[in-house]
Amino acid sequence: MDPIQTDRLILRNFKQGDAADLLAYLHQPRVSCFLSLKLEDLGAAEAEVKTRSTSDEHIAVCLRTPDKLIGDMFCMAEPPDTYSVGWNFNADFQGAGLASEAARALFEYLFTVKEARRLYAFVEEDNLPSRRLCERLGMRKEGLFKEFISFRTDDEGVPVFENTMQYALLRKEWVA
Repeated sequence: MDPIQTDRLILRNFKQGDAADLLAYLHQPRVSCFLSLKLEDLGAAEAEVKTRSTSDEHIAVCLRTPDKLIGDMFCMAEPPDTYSVGWNFNADFQGAGLASEAARALFEYLFTVKEARRLYAFVEEDNLPSRRLCERLGMRKEGLFKEFISFRTDDEGVPVFENTMQYALLRKEWVA
């Protein structure tokens, strides 16, 4: 994908040199849905960056100056015109509106360039920052899936199922 610039950010494909910054927030994922992406060391982060660099589904979110990775987003196409979206940001950069700025730029790109009709996101019920971001973006809550998915187990190895919310936004709602 061609890079997208906002006032403070660049959204681009992953590239060599992003591994240390990716490791910074995936070494200890804060949200359970990212536990499977946990990176143990720089070598694992380098391999993950290499994998992500081959696809437009994974988008690096970087500060414009310096070109520093602070998070990532994904957009997975579901033909003919729907995208599943999501984000994961380094906690050191929260509270400054950077996730909103990045997501707005991605949504605009998906609705205008990719001609998406519908975007949706799954968010665990206890992930309040992501729920608030969905709402700031104008997404509406479409449902709550009780004990929908498990990302971890308890001390006895029993899956811990989490409630998951679905948010969505139509192009006509975005334009309005």
